[in-house]
Amino acid sequence: MGNRLTKIYTRTGDDGSTGLGDGTRAPKECARVEAYGTVDEANSAIGVVLAIATLPAALNQCLTEVQHDLFDLGGELCIPGHRIITDAYVERLEAELDGFNENLPPLKDFILPGGGPAAAACHVARAVCRRAERRCWALARVEEVSPGALKYLNRLSDLLFVIARVLARHEQGSETIWRRTR
Repeated sequence: MGNRLTKIYTRTGDDGSTGLGDGTRAPKECARVEAYGTVDEANSAIGVVLAIATLPAALNQCLTEVQHDLFDLGGELCIPGHRIITDAYVERLEAELDGFNENLPPLKDFILPGGGPAAAACHVARAVCRRAERRCWALARVEEVSPGALKYLNRLSDLLFVIARVLARHEQGSETIWRRTR
């Protein structure tokens, strides 16, 4: 990192704009800022999962790695044309997903978010991740976004769903099956 912040506030955003990673300024509500801002929210939601409970080592390691990935993805999104997220990131998530899902009972019905504090927090992280994916697709409709970034968020929400199921069992919680309203 070339420059260190010695002062957290700059006042440069008081006009409703923010600085992108390439030095240009953009409106705070533009699609690019919405995309990387929501990726940051997803990262923060995963931080809550990690802070709520002592997780099994494999889950802790996986989610910590995901946090690093999301920081990379945010960096990619805040610099137009920049690419960091590759197919290798997506393939790693798929391997993690397959490994964690292997010992879970198959789902025949939808489940409601819950299962214990960490599991419920993981469901929230999954929902935020889905929103980040939607924001990135909205950006992709008007500017170029790497296919790897879009695939990564799609796989990550699947992984977070599976991790929530694993955490429900870890916390001795239960999964509530959705019942169709008559």
